[in-house]
Amino acid sequence: MYRFFPFLTWFKAVNNGTLRADFIAGITGAIVVLPQGVAFAIIAGMPPIYGLYTAMVLPVVAALFGSSHHLISGPTTAISIVVFSTVSQFASPSTPEFVTLAIGVTFIAGAIQLTLGLVRFGVIVNFVSHSVVIGFTAGAALLIATSQLKHFFGLDIARGTTFLDTWWRLIWQITETNPYVLGISIFTLVVALLIRRIHRLVPHMLVAMIFGSVLAYFLGGETVGISVVGELPKGLPPVSWPLLDFGMMQRLAPNAFAIAMLGLIEAVAIARSVATKTGQRIDGNQEFIGQGLSNLVGSFFSCYAGSGSFTRSGVNYSSGAKTPMAAIFAAILLMLVVSFVAPLAAYLPIPAMAGIIVLVAYNLVDFHHIKKIVRTSKRESTVLFITLIATLVLELEYAIYLGVFFSLVFYLQRTAQPRFVRLAPDPSHKYRMFLNVEKEKLPVCPQLMIVRIEGSLYFGAIEHVKQQLDELYDQPHSHYLVISNGINLIDTSSAEMLVDVVKSWEAKGKFIYFSGLKLRARESMQDGGYWDEIGADRFFISKEEAVHALFGMLDQNKCNTCPVKVFRECSTTM
Repeated sequence: MYRFFPFLTWFKAVNNGTLRADFIAGITGAIVVLPQGVAFAIIAGMPPIYGLYTAMVLPVVAALFGSSHHLISGPTTAISIVVFSTVSQFASPSTPEFVTLAIGVTFIAGAIQLTLGLVRFGVIVNFVSHSVVIGFTAGAALLIATSQLKHFFGLDIARGTTFLDTWWRLIWQITETNPYVLGISIFTLVVALLIRRIHRLVPHMLVAMIFGSVLAYFLGGETVGISVVGELPKGLPPVSWPLLDFGMMQRLAPNAFAIAMLGLIEAVAIARSVATKTGQRIDGNQEFIGQGLSNLVGSFFSCYAGSGSFTRSGVNYSSGAKTPMAAIFAAILLMLVVSFVAPLAAYLPIPAMAGIIVLVAYNLVDFHHIKKIVRTSKRESTVLFITLIATLVLELEYAIYLGVFFSLVFYLQRTAQPRFVRLAPDPSHKYRMFLNVEKEKLPVCPQLMIVRIEGSLYFGAIEHVKQQLDELYDQPHSHYLVISNGINLIDTSSAEMLVDVVKSWEAKGKFIYFSGLKLRARESMQDGGYWDEIGADRFFISKEEAVHALFGMLDQNKCNTCPVKVFRECSTTM
């Protein structure tokens, strides 16, 4: 029962105290999502009310069948822009045909997500690196802001224009800017920023749009070129049917898969982020099921694709939510609010919406983590900027795939080159700790070389390992100790290579030994018979045991005249 109805696990914890806290958080969530839902629907090319429908249905289903106690699902910026990019190829935005296809894409994406969750493929999101997500999100933010430039400046730029073409047209048409439209856009944006600066829990976007609407009314509204959203229909989300013929499903499926994957990545990432503060354990497979069911059910109630929301989940947690009941309360309260304020949308100026959407896009760019990635890793920085640029110039789903591809390429490149580090005991250290020879400039034993291998030994790393071993063979040492506790696994190809190297070196008077081999690697060597082929006497539990045993095998005449007393055992020589 708990597996099929996960809400039973947290429902037992619901009491008067949690209900009170969740209700307060729900009020805040309903207020926050009101302007966001309208804005995201416009980004997706949908009539504004569909963003609110999505914010009513998806959070309830995701809360009941997901695993996170604080994740709030619904319309999001990234998913909205992918929906627009996908469906606008086949229909004009805001038309009935566009709405039908958007709902159909939602149905397909939900089915994909649910299937992946049921077959327990939650682990696949681990292959999409943090850098890909940040790069894609930053690129999507630039696309979102760019799509609003014509509304922000009051210019006539055709829909569907590419990123670069939109900026080119803006530069050439900037003298045609409507000052009233630009004034409303900037005024709304500045008011939102000021209110957020004063108090972050105040619904700054909603308040800013109210101020923008009032100013637009006094400036003359549509008589001076300030267009409005128009009245929103009242009532609950109407029942819909995601009708798609087989041919259209085939054409939409690749994009729907990209929407499904992006939605899952967003949801799991947000859930894990909040869980780091609450200590809750997140089940990736259950989140897949929750997101899949929310989109699948939502497609039958006039919703377009959604996912977890960074903003609303953060607000939900900050508002003191205790259980997923907060998401359910927010959805119910939103239904009530829409019934009363929907007619007021007729006075909502589109330039004010553009100002808010530009602010949303700016907030979407994670400058903090971009700086950290740039400072930390060249490979991750490359992945981030490749994904960002691809998002601007390619179809969005290909940008994700390209980012994942380069992430895997760099990962394989890194794992295919296990690190070889020469070690020696530090004579100045109390416990004679083994340190990096090159880095610390330590003296080394002329007979026994100690080297640590860091990384897995698998088929892709064989050539690099061989090359490193060949360089070690050219050294004048007769005995080599491989510190192996940094080797996570040894596959068949690498085990056979080690056997060949050990035997060929032994025939030429050079001997290789191993210490600290991990259980998994040791079992692989033993199960395949490679342990016995190399010889059980070549393996030691620790490097201290190995050094002590190998010291007796060294040429004692050389030890007596050796000027560097590297090991403790050296003190016993003349």
